[in-house]
Amino acid sequence: MATDVSHETDADAISVPEPEVELDTPIARAARVAMSVRGNGDDSWPRPGACRVISVANQKGGVGKTTTAVNLAASLAMHGNRVLVVDLDPQGNASTALSMDRSAESRSIYHCLVEDAQIRDLAQPVPDVENLWCVPATIDLAGAEIELVSLVARESRLKRAFSAYDSSELDYILIDCPPSLGLLTVNAMVACEEILIPIQCEYYALEGLGQLLRNVELVKSHLNPAMEISTIVLTMYDGRTRLASQVAEEVRGHFGDLVLKTLVPRSVRVSEAPSYGQSVMTYDSGSTGAVAYMEAAREIAYRAAMGAGNRS
Repeated sequence: MATDVSHETDADAISVPEPEVELDTPIARAARVAMSVRGNGDDSWPRPGACRVISVANQKGGVGKTTTAVNLAASLAMHGNRVLVVDLDPQGNASTALSMDRSAESRSIYHCLVEDAQIRDLAQPVPDVENLWCVPATIDLAGAEIELVSLVARESRLKRAFSAYDSSELDYILIDCPPSLGLLTVNAMVACEEILIPIQCEYYALEGLGQLLRNVELVKSHLNPAMEISTIVLTMYDGRTRLASQVAEEVRGHFGDLVLKTLVPRSVRVSEAPSYGQSVMTYDSGSTGAVAYMEAAREIAYRAAMGAGNRS
């Protein structure tokens, strides 16, 4: 006996949309990381209750001081904080990394320290990064150490300039100090409330740390009792070497919770970025260096939220 078999026609077929599946390929993962680093993800960072003035200081050169200042500032700005970078280093590397005009005719932090120019008039917006400004340094700043010697209240010239600026418009002021312990660095220490110290994960980086700490204590005792060392950042970490791990362990043992959990690795992209007038956050936001600096900046932002409260 024949059995009737009904066949579905095209009209009878019901079209059921397939659920969207998030791709988990290496390219997709890298894209999501890059979007998060650039502040285009769902991650929203808190803002401090009051403007935090932080000096990024270490008298030893080559420890990643300027790189740390620039990339932390860019990362904070990309996640909704309003940030001003003050380049107090005559070499002007932070200004270069943020595409600032450093020609002989341009006005810089020198005019603030020596000629009493207003910070507001000197700050320039950083291209391609919203909420980020920079007061650049030019070659004139190289002579400022000598010119400051004869000025009244020479150690507090920068502090006076900040006092005249409405800091309620900002969440962070990051001061990139020169690799020395001269008058420019002292001005930064007197003007700030916090010191952030980048420490390279190599032996020589520890040698000069004692002198820096003594200078911090001297400034704290005589000129700025409110100043504290608030953050230590371990930079140029190379996990392949035992020395890097030993240095990191020793620093953590001495400074405890002041040391960020994030280790900033050596990164070719971080080194390349300034030659294009960019921070690594905009140059290659998916690189290991950019991700590390984003995580370090996140730690700094959330520490502020747990401490002094946050703005809505």
